[in-house]
Amino acid sequence: MSMDILTPYRTRIDALDDQIVDLIAARFDIIHEVAAVKIQHRIPAVLPDRVNEVINRAVSRAENHGIDPHLMRDLYTKIVSHSCDLETQHISRTDPDIHRAG
Repeated sequence: MSMDILTPYRTRIDALDDQIVDLIAARFDIIHEVAAVKIQHRIPAVLPDRVNEVINRAVSRAENHGIDPHLMRDLYTKIVSHSCDLETQHISRTDPDIHRAG
């Protein structure tokens, strides 16, 4: 049997993967904007309550779509962790003492 039968499915999956990467890139672009606001208002980079809120919201949406919540928790933990790292780096370069604010 030829693997060509899978081509239309692979094309659709590739298109979705492209969208996922584009959305993650857009999310990280917004993170840089958030970091700028946090600098301006002397808000710490990492806000644990918000971190938990974002992850739990994604897990809940995953469950509503029949997606494994453990998978979504792992994915979003990585995404949010990287986002926090980006904010921390951005803020540290601009205002190294901001972690003392709040």
